[in-house]
Formats: sequence, structure tokens, C-alpha cells
Amino acid sequence: MTRDPLFDFTGKVVLVTGGSRGLGYRMVKAFAERGTDVVIASRKLENCEKVADEVRAMGRRALAVGMHAGRWADCDALVEQVYGEFGRIDVLVNNAGMSPACPSHEMSEALFDSVLNLNFKGPFRLASQIGHRMAEGGGGAIINISSIASTRSSPGVVPYSGAKAALNAMTVSLAREYAPKVRVNAIVAGPFLTDIAEAWEPEKREKQPVALGRPGLPEEIVTAALMLASPASSYTTGVLLPVDGGAV
Repeated sequence: MTRDPLFDFTGKVVLVTGGSRGLGYRMVKAFAERGTDVVIASRKLENCEKVADEVRAMGRRALAVGMHAGRWADCDALVEQVYGEFGRIDVLVNNAGMSPACPSHEMSEALFDSVLNLNFKGPFRLASQIGHRMAEGGGGAIINISSIASTRSSPGVVPYSGAKAALNAMTVSLAREYAPKVRVNAIVAGPFLTDIAEAWEPEKREKQPVALGRPGLPEEIVTAALMLASPASSYTTGVLLPVDGGAV
């Protein structure tokens, strides 16, 4: 494809957690189409390898890594593996997450910890370790995938809402901590038709209480991610960007 110079990522290295499906998969393909080498990290290595093969077929380098994005040891191992393979990371997309619905009074400690680990603890570890290396080197961009649940009433997913609110706070704080060489922003995503939507009631897959009246398509996350990652957005950091169809 002919690349717009504002969105030409030729030679860059992008790491996407949860990159084997859903929004992560769409972002992986979009970055690869615009010249990046890509690291696809997720719990199921075989799924990551399938996506990596698609990226290689596009003429780009790809690394598939099986890991749990909520465990610091796995995060640290991922960072070392990527730097060993590519020598740097130019863009980190903290996309892995989970939002199991459960009445608050029935929430187990194990499930509570699992939700916070994957949605906040792991992303913090990756952003802090990679952000520090970016700041010590040539700079870079970090994009955290948050949720409208972080700012709006969301009964039944309270730990998830809290974890994403913490992710928002982390985004703003790390933007100051690693400036000026590292930009840190978040996409505050609304309802998207990813594999999670398969558990929704049929009506919710058609209609949502947002201005546009419908859930988003996975490919509709792409433009926001490309904008925040682009060096042309060099004056944009610490931003929580809603991509939610006009949620109220």
C-alpha cells in the first residue's frame, strides 16, 4: 500500500499484548501494513504464531511470544526476548485484558487478583520497564487500552472498572515521568464487537446506548492507535482518548 508519510512506520518495532485476536489483532495488522516489525504476545502461543505468519507474509519480521501479561516474571521475560531479537521497542500497546462479569459480593479473591493483575499490574510492569529503556534510548510511544468502564457506572465489573481507572492514572503519571522522549497515552474504548461480544445478548450486538447507536467494529480502533503512535503526534501525551461511539 502507498504509505502516508504521517503514518509511515517503516523500520519500527511494535509490541502488542493480546495481539492474537480482537482489537489487538487489528492493530497488529494495521501497523504491519505500514512498515513495522511486530511482536505478538498472548497466552496461547499457537494463536500468536498464526498472526505472526500473516505478518511475515506481508514482508515484515514478526515474533510470537506466549506469556501471561498479568505476571511480572512473564513481562520481564518478554521484554528481554524482544530486546534480544530486535534491539529496541518503538511502540508498546498494552492491550491484553479481561472483564468477567460477577456480582461484587460473589467475587472471589483469586478472580479479583486476576482481573487487577491483567488489567493494571502487568501493564504497569511493561510500561515502566519499556518506558525506562525508551527514555534512556531513542524514545518511543506507549498506548494503553482502557475502557469506558473506567469513568462510567459499570455494575458487575467493579474490579475491572477500578483496574482501568488505575490504568488511566498510570497513563497520565508515566507521561510526565518519562517525558520528553516517551509519549504515553490511552485509548478509552467503548463497546466493540470482538470475541467478548459473543456472550452479549443479540440486541446488544446490534444496538448500544451511545450517540452512534451501535457497537464498534474492531477495525475502528485502528486510526486512534496509529495517530497516538505516529511521530507526527509528537505534542500529544498524557491523553485519555475516547473511542466509544459517543458514549454518554
